[in-house]
Amino acid sequence: MIEEIKERFRGKDFITLQDFTQQELGQMMDAAIELKRQLAEGIPHPILSGKTLGLIFTKSSTRTRVSFEVGIYQLGGYGLFLSDRDIQIGRGEVIQDTARVLSRMVNGIMIRTSSHRDVVDLARYSTVPVINGLTDYLHPTQVLADLMTIYERVRTLQGLKIAFIGDGNNVAHSLLNGATKMGIHIAVASPAGYQPASEIVLQARENAKTSGSVVSIVSEPAEAAEGAHIVYTDVWASMGQETETIQRQGAFAGYQVNKELLKSARADALVMHCLPAHRGEEITEEVLEGPQSVVFEQAENRLHAHKAIMALLI
Repeated sequence: MIEEIKERFRGKDFITLQDFTQQELGQMMDAAIELKRQLAEGIPHPILSGKTLGLIFTKSSTRTRVSFEVGIYQLGGYGLFLSDRDIQIGRGEVIQDTARVLSRMVNGIMIRTSSHRDVVDLARYSTVPVINGLTDYLHPTQVLADLMTIYERVRTLQGLKIAFIGDGNNVAHSLLNGATKMGIHIAVASPAGYQPASEIVLQARENAKTSGSVVSIVSEPAEAAEGAHIVYTDVWASMGQETETIQRQGAFAGYQVNKELLKSARADALVMHCLPAHRGEEITEEVLEGPQSVVFEQAENRLHAHKAIMALLI
């Protein structure tokens, strides 16, 4: 199945879900589900035998690093970990020079960093596919795994409703892109000053005109969660925002995903969190560990979704 559609994707970058059609995102999810099945059944799939993926990390990671390293290995290739202490980016080498050098030596580059501009410039100057493993602006690889997780559980995406409760951050941005591409209604509840970027909301509303989604940006968590099939949250202070922790704890005090909030959602609503979680802050222990939580399925599906991205692009 992957070989049949690979030519459609080969050589493309994976910077934002906005760059892909509903059909293409669906094909990526199908590929991820197929690779997951093959792994569970012990069927080898060395699709990237002899290929090397450069893995640039200027931000620390658990799920992104492990999923890409394990994933490229399971696909028959090799992942080369490169922190900013290992390569010249950490000593001031410009991103375009790094792109030109690495793309002459590896078959693909994954980067996890703060600056979204750096990822865009890396892709501009690279001659091999570039995968955005996270920036402060977007987190598309996470959301592809999220969509896969929802589909596995519900067997559809069109017409569902996601409520995102908390900071209008990189995850919220990619959820707005991905949900509206796939025909999922999305409501984001954030306090004033922490709502998603206006240009992302505009993109989502343009997507919605085609897919039939409804986009709501509100301030009340219960309003966002009303009738939701999925209730999603993330930490209040992301990596690099540690100095804002106390300020953010005050701003987000009413934005916890707990049993009371879930009463506004559907009785069978799924609970999602991209991790790491601060239990007792944005989500209670009871809900995170409860029967509605698919948080650790999400985490596992990072492996399968990332494998699909690599298998199709490289």
